Amino acid sequence: MTGFLNLNKPLGWTSHDCVAKVRGLLKTKKVGHAGTLDPKATGVLPLAIGRATRLLQYLPDDKAYRATVRFGITTTTDDLEGEVMSQTEVTQLSLAQIEAILPQFIGKIEQIPPQYSAIQIGGKRLYDLARAGVAVDVPSREVQVSSLEVLHWQPGDVPEVTLAIACGGGTYIRAIARDLGAVLGCGATLVQLERTESSGFHLQDSRTLEELINQVEQDKGESPVNPERLGLTPPEVAIAHLPRVVLPDDLAQRWCLGQRFGLELEAAYLQAESLAVFTEDHRFLGIGTWKPSRIEGDLTPQFAPKFVFYRV
Repeated sequence: MTGFLNLNKPLGWTSHDCVAKVRGLLKTKKVGHAGTLDPKATGVLPLAIGRATRLLQYLPDDKAYRATVRFGITTTTDDLEGEVMSQTEVTQLSLAQIEAILPQFIGKIEQIPPQYSAIQIGGKRLYDLARAGVAVDVPSREVQVSSLEVLHWQPGDVPEVTLAIACGGGTYIRAIARDLGAVLGCGATLVQLERTESSGFHLQDSRTLEELINQVEQDKGESPVNPERLGLTPPEVAIAHLPRVVLPDDLAQRWCLGQRFGLELEAAYLQAESLAVFTEDHRFLGIGTWKPSRIEGDLTPQFAPKFVFYRV
């Protein structure tokens, strides 16, 4: 069984919990996930099944979230999981004030990841260092936020704003919540997070664990379980964003044997590091790349396999 499962991760489960559950349900060890979600977050968690695990690194890294931010409070973890560090009444806070600062968080921005995160410093996870009471200066890094839109505003003693956020991989929504509060001078923390898009998969197309369990129960006795009834996305669909190279049968056979050769393609293709390789009858073969010629003095880049997914 090979493909991608668009799982709607339930509240309270870690990404590893979901992987372990699906391994047991589908009776396969080859299950991996793209883009970790915190236990208190829900939503899209793409899972690769079988040989599709080799394609995880080639999925698009764009993400989208629905996030609720509460103002007037700061915590050690930048969400409600941590200890409260400060709490202030901010009844005068207005939506206009929030909307005025949102442009500061759009585009390429510098962001300091939360102290409680999986980033490694000196070979150790930040959350392990934080739990041990070790103070660490976390370096900032550049992340991409494509859009930031207000979906709902709740004024009052405990003001909250719900945002739609589209961003690149590596962006911490908890850090955006924290920094919004810092700019406004009142503090803020993340109280709810749902991922609505990840690696090309969308929430409206996702499946819950309950739906998956029910389908496996219905298919009991079938070996293997029908991938289509599980809603698995074929590998070639998941990497459809990559430039597509179609090889005639003779070159496809050579490519599958690890040989490299010249190809006349448009300049844009020559700039791509990874290309999806297909036969003329639309069979997906794997991921190709450009390598220097083995012939001395020949500077023409040659097409070669990164890895062969299927053979002709």
